[in-house]
Amino acid sequence: MMADSVEDAPRLTEVVPGLLRIRIALPFPPTEVNAWLLRDAEGWTLIDCGVDDARTRALFEAVFTDPLLEGRPVTRLLITHFHPDHVGLAGWIAERIGVPIHMSRVEWLQARLILADPPERALDAYFAQYVRSGAPESFLTFLRQRGLLYRKWVGALPYSYTAIREGDTFQMAGTSWRVITGEGHAPEMVCLYSAERGILIAADQILARITPHIGVHPADAEADPLGAYLTSLGKFEGLPDDTLVLPSHGDPFTGPDARITALRDHHEERLGRLMDFCATPRTVMETTQVLFRNLPADQIGFGLSEALAHLRHLVARGDLREESDADLWRFVR
Repeated sequence: MMADSVEDAPRLTEVVPGLLRIRIALPFPPTEVNAWLLRDAEGWTLIDCGVDDARTRALFEAVFTDPLLEGRPVTRLLITHFHPDHVGLAGWIAERIGVPIHMSRVEWLQARLILADPPERALDAYFAQYVRSGAPESFLTFLRQRGLLYRKWVGALPYSYTAIREGDTFQMAGTSWRVITGEGHAPEMVCLYSAERGILIAADQILARITPHIGVHPADAEADPLGAYLTSLGKFEGLPDDTLVLPSHGDPFTGPDARITALRDHHEERLGRLMDFCATPRTVMETTQVLFRNLPADQIGFGLSEALAHLRHLVARGDLREESDADLWRFVR
């Protein structure tokens, strides 16, 4: 029986021979993230690493000496994408054990850019987007007081890295793994597929019980990330039903095509709700009431960016039009 929380569960377990799962607690939803260790010729490849905080550092100090690693070192660090729960501790691990960081180029540059950009400049950009989305004054006050959190959870990264590209292969866990990149949740997220062993390391592209956050962000405010996500799901369709999917959040599962269908249906249902609601012009904030339950203050930003992603996708499909001015974005059928 699976433990109810990461605190109750073993921190390190074997999924299949040569592949270990690390459950890492997070200080924000969805409360935990999976990292993976794959045995290779020299030692182990670590995939993802949680946020940079004292609890996660202590966890990895214990993992590096765990008997399941058989005394073999971690020789490579592979990060699937730039989000804090995946890249946060990468700089500390790279320095602590002297391993290179492997990432796709866009994800690496995105992480480095956010860390290098003056926080007040980024905050102003997000603030402007939320104002045009019709965010309530209470949320804007909360945002100004809290600030942005990326630097809180992501430590400094080294100057250099090793680039990963679509179609690259790695030899790990006794087999060959092919890189498949996903889009939408992150711009060039790395997933890994072994046809021989029937295993997909899916990162945040395909999750079992929740849907990955798909949002519009100020750096690319006119983008259609939901369209990119739905298109990139096609890269993962047609895998055998017994493929073991290793998601970044939640337990491993089988049946990737069924889950992909459910994810597509979920977004189509939400798009249908928006079409009905936008019979008259609506602000982004107004549309959150038909997409989400009551959003707590610290989740309003995510809700606004996800609602905007769905609205932009409907505009791209020709189903909605934008009637905006300098103050507010509005969308109507």
